[in-house]
Amino acid sequence: MDMIKNQEGDLAISVDGALVTATLNRPAARNAMTFEMYENLADLCRAIDRDHSIKALIITGAGSQAFSSGTDISQFTVFETEEDGWAYEERMERVLSAIESCRVPTIAAISGACTGGGAAIAACCDIRITTDTLKFGFPIARTLGNCLSIANYGRLVDLIGPARVKDLIFRARLVGSDEALSIGLVTQVVSTHEELLLCAREIAERIMQHAPLTMQTCKTALLRLREEGIAANDKDLIATCYMSDDFREGMTAFLEKRSPRWTGR
Repeated sequence: MDMIKNQEGDLAISVDGALVTATLNRPAARNAMTFEMYENLADLCRAIDRDHSIKALIITGAGSQAFSSGTDISQFTVFETEEDGWAYEERMERVLSAIESCRVPTIAAISGACTGGGAAIAACCDIRITTDTLKFGFPIARTLGNCLSIANYGRLVDLIGPARVKDLIFRARLVGSDEALSIGLVTQVVSTHEELLLCAREIAERIMQHAPLTMQTCKTALLRLREEGIAANDKDLIATCYMSDDFREGMTAFLEKRSPRWTGR
């Protein structure tokens, strides 16, 4: 099992007990993402999948100006063939799938700009909270003239519906915090970056007290629902929970009028 350790760099990682915080750490570039940052974030999620001592992941951006402004444009300057575009989107899908399917609950703590690839990362997280400086969107129709993958359109449709996705893309506009809260894109708005980090930690600490298997099967079930529809097979998920030590512990604790001691088994 790989042990997750604190590290500095463009993707800074902080480990505090069962909580990992990943900070997109290029504030001078509005935390624009390099390919290496994307891969390191995906590797972190895979490491968390293997390390069952970790119970929650917060993803945030360095400073208050941006969560991430998206992929660093310099990464695109070498594109010459259609294969380059396909390879980029395939890379993005590997990264975003790793975030989306990460074993533990993920919280995006967003300040300021959250656009392009940054918005895609946030959309893959389980919970999104923000400051009132949020600017969320994919303004590609007035900037790069590229497109999203069908998988990313699907993620956005799940969050805000097809009509709002078209509105965002066609008008190349950015969603502010009030609208984001009203349409369910985020679940909480705070005033400052400092409050944001405290709020993210409070949410993580509460989540870490809850049954891990319940949250894991919820995530898996919702992914299957999007991909396969309501006829998707859930027998393995049901068996995982109902046959677990945690389910028996939950029943025992309820009858004994005490808090359960979850093990994730």
